[in-house]
Amino acid sequence: MNQKISNSYIIAVGFMLFSLFFGAGNLIFPAMMGQEAGTNVWLATAGFIATGVGLPLLGVIALGISGKNDLQSLASRVHPMFGIAFTVILYLSIGPLFAIPRTGTVSYEIGIKPFLPESWGTIGLLVFTIIFFAITAYFSLNSSKIVDIVGKYLTPILLLFILILIGVAFMNPIGSFQAPAENYLSDSFFNGFKEGYLTMDALAAFVFGIIVIDAVRSKGAQTKKAIMISVTKAGLIAAGLLAVIYSSLAFIGASSVSGLGSLDNGGAVLSGVSSHYFGSFGGVLLSLIVLAACLTTSIGLISSCATYFTKLMPNISYNRFVIIFSVFSAGIANFGLSQLISISIPVLTAIYPLAIVLMLLTFLHPLFNGKKEVYQISMLLTFIVSLFDGLNAAGLKVSAVNDFFANILPLHSVGLGWVAPAIIGAILGIVIGLFKRGNAGEKEQEKQTI
Repeated sequence: MNQKISNSYIIAVGFMLFSLFFGAGNLIFPAMMGQEAGTNVWLATAGFIATGVGLPLLGVIALGISGKNDLQSLASRVHPMFGIAFTVILYLSIGPLFAIPRTGTVSYEIGIKPFLPESWGTIGLLVFTIIFFAITAYFSLNSSKIVDIVGKYLTPILLLFILILIGVAFMNPIGSFQAPAENYLSDSFFNGFKEGYLTMDALAAFVFGIIVIDAVRSKGAQTKKAIMISVTKAGLIAAGLLAVIYSSLAFIGASSVSGLGSLDNGGAVLSGVSSHYFGSFGGVLLSLIVLAACLTTSIGLISSCATYFTKLMPNISYNRFVIIFSVFSAGIANFGLSQLISISIPVLTAIYPLAIVLMLLTFLHPLFNGKKEVYQISMLLTFIVSLFDGLNAAGLKVSAVNDFFANILPLHSVGLGWVAPAIIGAILGIVIGLFKRGNAGEKEQEKQTI
């Protein structure tokens, strides 16, 4: 029986979802984009919001309307084996292999390392990651309280720190917008669109969406409609917060160039802005923002990964998986941020389009009556293109294939070459599905005649 969920709880869930999405990368990327976009910042920001906010929101809602309990059952609409393989790869990618260790390394690089002597580099990272993932494990082992821990406490602290920085920057901008960098002179929207990919939140939406669904179910939402409404409300709260903060950070980046010059990365931009406004205290403020952002994301990812792999391998308990992933992530984090990013980009480049297409097909599911052919052919053609995009990102370029794709695929030059194959695959799937149904009807008539 459905119970009405209070607005205060929905708001807490929305805050929790925002905080789970909002890691340190989400701070860095829009600030750097703002520096490069200059006077074209708002067009670039619109593109960034489309992928950095719109796609994660759609992903969470897609899980809500699908009626599925997890990503594996949703991906199994393609094929049961694909459902397992895709889900395992996605969880490992945004979990213990890449994203979770990155929360520790980013926290250290931006929040702790500036305050330590240079000689402490290696040992400092080791000690910090042990402490960081011990805290993550503690909160993850209390997963039943994750809404209270993250939504009611950590998120307001994170928002407070960010709003202090944003408020001061808006009241007293460092300077005026400058001319855009070369890569933002044209196609600013599409460049911002691709920058939004770097958040990887469209992938995380399939993971965090499960936490939201479980949270609203625990408060009495049982029917598909009730779950969808509650999930959508929470998703809109998270999306609204993300959009406001991304826009504000892009503004901060764009207005900082005249005073700070063109910097190498978003971390340097935020560090420079913080120091400009708050002096030495600025470094402390930025550290608190980064630590809070990374910790909340790490807790969400560890909890989600442990929950999924416990279902996949029930002989290993949730608590044991939390410990395994925390220890493993601490070890991987010590390879360093640059290594983690360079290794993760090819894998994420290959699977990101698959996640987007699966998400969109979930919304369109009723229109083609859920025909497997639509899922299978659309996903297959998408994967063929995204696989070579991933190989390109890894430096393993196949020139003949790249030239072929560049000549026949629209938007290939802006990294969206998979869009046309996905659409063509869906149309072919519909046609084949109708053909099969037609043949089945003819055979049935023949049987009746005989």
